[in-house]
Amino acid sequence: MSTQPDTTDTDVTILGGGLAGLTLAIQLRRQDPALRVTVIERNAHPVREAAFKVGESTVEIGAHYFAHVLGLRDHLDRAQVRKFGFRFFFSEGRMDVDRCTELGVSKLLPTPSWQIDRGRFENFLGKRALALGVDFRDAAIVRAVELGEGDDAHRVAFERDGTQQALSSRWVVDASGRAALLKRKLGLAQDNDHDANAAWWRVEGRIDPNTWSDDPQWLARCTPPDRWRSTNHMCGPGYWFWLIPLASGAHSLGIVCDGKAHPLETMNTHDKAMAWLREHQPRVAASLEQPGHEVCDFRFMRHFSHGCTQVFGNRWALTGEAGLFLDPFYSPGSDFIAISNTYICDLVARDRAGRNWTSYAEIYQQLYFSFYETTMTLFQDQYALFGDAQVMPVKIIWDYTFYWALLAPAFFSGRIADVAMFGRLREQFERGSTLNASMQALLREWGERNAGRALPIDSRLLDQYHIDWFHELNRALSDQLDDDAFATRITGNVARMGWLAAEILARARGEHADIGDHGLDALLADADAPPSLSAPWYASAA
Repeated sequence: MSTQPDTTDTDVTILGGGLAGLTLAIQLRRQDPALRVTVIERNAHPVREAAFKVGESTVEIGAHYFAHVLGLRDHLDRAQVRKFGFRFFFSEGRMDVDRCTELGVSKLLPTPSWQIDRGRFENFLGKRALALGVDFRDAAIVRAVELGEGDDAHRVAFERDGTQQALSSRWVVDASGRAALLKRKLGLAQDNDHDANAAWWRVEGRIDPNTWSDDPQWLARCTPPDRWRSTNHMCGPGYWFWLIPLASGAHSLGIVCDGKAHPLETMNTHDKAMAWLREHQPRVAASLEQPGHEVCDFRFMRHFSHGCTQVFGNRWALTGEAGLFLDPFYSPGSDFIAISNTYICDLVARDRAGRNWTSYAEIYQQLYFSFYETTMTLFQDQYALFGDAQVMPVKIIWDYTFYWALLAPAFFSGRIADVAMFGRLREQFERGSTLNASMQALLREWGERNAGRALPIDSRLLDQYHIDWFHELNRALSDQLDDDAFATRITGNVARMGWLAAEILARARGEHADIGDHGLDALLADADAPPSLSAPWYASAA
């Protein structure tokens, strides 16, 4: 029962009815069916499928959020594409992709994720929100936001159907994407030093990597032969290129690159992007030049990564790209929507129940920013590694392990807002973050020392499915544990990170005896002796 006087038009006004705004509206109504939620969205619904927005690939946290927290598993299975994991080809300048190092899975890992056709999904989310009683006002343009002082209501002025309208509400949430209405109004923008750019487009028809070879052995590596369902990454020095299938029958494509190594001006039109592909990924370019792949759209963005100085304030919040955005590699966008939306839902519930919410807003913001800063280390200053078929597979295994060891279990277990548990496990999370920072520095130096060396390029599959402990980390995300068992699990996961760090350091020293340890020796000095991880985590399959 609310302790606040009912003097507003709505309880929560959400600015933006895209992925972040509509999922928040659904989560709020599922949490409290009596809560009045209004969404103001600029685009008219239904929106176009396929050529609409990027951000189609989900990973474990975002997928779990959509499927289970929001209860959308049936739609995902029925109307979207089940993802066949991440897949990486180290194929710079090569037509013979089947003779390059490939990293991926031969079979599906236990925890599911999906490729999301954003137009189809957001149309579905709009209908689901309406069915749950959300006041969804599409084709509406926000003209002004006035934030109330103290306990005063906020006011949002907008235009719809040619008329000027206004709403008062106790909470207002900016989910307007890069329009960032509140961020701009409050001067909260924060640049970062991750200098990366992107160009992307959609084409009609399916791009199937299995058509790139007639080698029966290569084709038989995956069962079923569904490489096309993966988020396929074509990797080279300073860049990666994505291929993501959409359920509407189109394929999403994108170049993401270090701005210094590959200037945006070399790819900021479709003709330039295709010329760039012919040079760097000719096998993909040849596929796209076949009949049946008409271009649906084309866009580009300079320096897409950004931070924010504040995301939770006096009964206002930012979520999605209106707040911060990291990098599309590893597809963390929906993960951070899931986390911020869950924090917002908890704050609204606390306020509605007349409980303390302001101190929790500060704690959640600290946690959210710490997740952002720690995850940023995976991308910033690491793009030079992307073409290194020796170091990059090691980095990918490490990055996955870090993600599945700490942040993913916290969300899957419903403990992402459990302040007491984060306090209990503070030392473990800090140790995991410190190990990761040191490892990223080690990997970066390893790659720098490899620069200019002739590294072997061979036809091998580094099969993540058959790494037993790695497979188990993925499976264990769905375990239901009590608090003590969860704390034990996290402690064990961090120990495994230490064992893996020790092995990677040993491998790096085997290549470069005088490579820096970047603090790892001290971090690992008191660790238990590691189990044997050597087989088969870095083994190749013919």
